[in-house]
Amino acid sequence: MTQVKKFWPILTGRHHYEKTLSTRGRGHGEIIKAPILAYLIETQNGRILFDVGCDYQKIKQPGLRKHYYEHDGFPFGPPEMEEEEQLPNKLQILGLQPEDVDVVFCSHLHFDHAGGLCEFCQAEVHVHTSEMQAAKDLADDAYFTSDFDLPLNWKIQHGEYDLVPGVSAIETPGHTAGHMSMMIELPKGQPIILAGDAADLVENLEDEVPPGLCWQDNEQMAIDSIKKLKRLSLQQKAVLWPNHDWDFFQKHNVFPSFFE
Repeated sequence: MTQVKKFWPILTGRHHYEKTLSTRGRGHGEIIKAPILAYLIETQNGRILFDVGCDYQKIKQPGLRKHYYEHDGFPFGPPEMEEEEQLPNKLQILGLQPEDVDVVFCSHLHFDHAGGLCEFCQAEVHVHTSEMQAAKDLADDAYFTSDFDLPLNWKIQHGEYDLVPGVSAIETPGHTAGHMSMMIELPKGQPIILAGDAADLVENLEDEVPPGLCWQDNEQMAIDSIKKLKRLSLQQKAVLWPNHDWDFFQKHNVFPSFFE
């Protein structure tokens, strides 16, 4: 039986960029707005945070902003993030502090998913071993060493596993070497599968289009992960949530209310 009690999608910022970053080979010249999200899961055994968004300081401090975002590696510039969108401030709305989060689960270690790790130094931090290696190797420009080279309570994972009954980690490599998705079995509603960046948009899922950035340009690995998530969704009668789809998010943005 699931130990999940409540589930919140949380907007931590937004980024405007060419659609080709989400749909490989599609959308040249088309700029889209993408939400940068985290998800809080409250269970009978503690609270789990899926991803932690960007490092606010790297966006707001001019020197850091120039170093990390204002160069040829980021042709679309930095994300937008307001002070009130920092995760500690969002948690405060729920009457919580960062210390109330027991586990941070990193789908992967790109800047818009792992940048906020510095604010959760007390939590267990789960990441796939292949992802940690790719990040240390700086496999692409979206890894910022300072985001993850921290004395955190790392729990390096080697496969699929249950964090608690009702919360399952799913291996979905392709966008990055060790990307992980998550299935959440709610106490009342349909299960939810968080695709993470295995699928940015509904279009990735419907048309089985790989994300723009594929690890070592291995498109087929990314497509296989999308197909895997779709099979699991059918088997479990679960709803698949893409991660950077603004319209999809708006339809499911109930914060500070929650799903159960």
